[in-house]
Amino acid sequence: MRKIIVQKFGGTSVADTDKIKNVAKIVIREKQNGNDVVVVVSAMGHTTDYLVKMAKDFSENPSARELDMLLSTGEGVSIALLAMAIQAAGYDAVSFNAMQAGIMTENIHSKARIIDIKTEKIKQNLKEGKIVVVAGFQGVTDDGEITTLGRGGSDTSAVAIAAALNAERCDIYTDVEGVYTTDPRIVPKASRLNEVSYEEMLELAHAGANVLHPRSVETAKLFHVPMRVRSSFKLDNLGTLILGVEKMEINKPVTGVAADLSQVRIVVCDVPDKPGVAAKLFSRLAKENISVDMIIQSYARKISNTNDIAFTVDSADLLKTREALDALKRELGVDGNIQIDENIAKVSIVGAGMIDRPGVASAMFETLAQQNINIRMISTSEIKISCLVDKENARHAVQALHKVFGLESSEIAEVKGDLPNLD
Repeated sequence: MRKIIVQKFGGTSVADTDKIKNVAKIVIREKQNGNDVVVVVSAMGHTTDYLVKMAKDFSENPSARELDMLLSTGEGVSIALLAMAIQAAGYDAVSFNAMQAGIMTENIHSKARIIDIKTEKIKQNLKEGKIVVVAGFQGVTDDGEITTLGRGGSDTSAVAIAAALNAERCDIYTDVEGVYTTDPRIVPKASRLNEVSYEEMLELAHAGANVLHPRSVETAKLFHVPMRVRSSFKLDNLGTLILGVEKMEINKPVTGVAADLSQVRIVVCDVPDKPGVAAKLFSRLAKENISVDMIIQSYARKISNTNDIAFTVDSADLLKTREALDALKRELGVDGNIQIDENIAKVSIVGAGMIDRPGVASAMFETLAQQNINIRMISTSEIKISCLVDKENARHAVQALHKVFGLESSEIAEVKGDLPNLD
């Protein structure tokens, strides 16, 4: 039985027709290896950003439904052009949008989750020997509404398709050579990881390493889909393999360091200190599809019987968060103000090797103290420690932590453009 390989190419890999021709060569090479190939592609270059900018010429808060209709057109261009490029090279290919590919989602615009993939049409075309090119980032509801999956949605599309097809592997092609111990723009001698576990990659993705979207890693872990992150331009480099931690040999307590500058810290002051208040607060945010990251509740003030609740959200959700909190304050009769701090960054260390290994947290805190970097909030998991610091200190913090945990390589990493810049 022929193996199925799912390949995903981001916007930088299909930014123009020359790059699309290069992608066609990569796809054909996999086909020549004797595998069936499904290709998932994003919109070309900065198309999505351009479409969002046009929408905001009409409204700062455009209709979510119409925005999804608009943004879904970007992938339509790239899938058709890639199918044409493959056909021009002498191979049979067919392009499918989300509706044609059967990518079914929940009925939520801009951040929909995939609930099912009806693979019959994809399988039939693979059986006929065709290379199938599928639009990433988008889906369709049971009643035919177009949805989009949010940031990093094409990664999620690719892994979900790989899981549904029981594919051998999902290769994520980009313009970096794999997953690094940190952003090479911050630390030029960052090391490329040959392997990383689903758990570590998930934490790194949540912590700000923008190579993969967390939802794609969650899906890969759930369905045991091996992933490989590799360069579209250096095919001799096999990149980074992402797989279960039980298959890895762990040598260091810390695998990587990441910084996330997209977080906003919110403090709701003078909240009544009684059962159910925190539940109402975070339930309201969940109802608005707002994800909350770090949370701290202060000790109750005995005189006023109130406390403060601090948490972080993504900066893109700030407006919705503020509106939800204003409504909740009126409902609960809260008199305190809401403090918003956008001048913060979350710096994290991640590593499966830190489980049951004492001293990792103290080493992180001591390193930041030695650099005169104040910690504003702390959160932990079994394999991650995150500290909220002033945004101006993020770069310095990453550099110091990367060095103290021995993650530097002897070589200078070459990176073109997909990793975030902290300047």
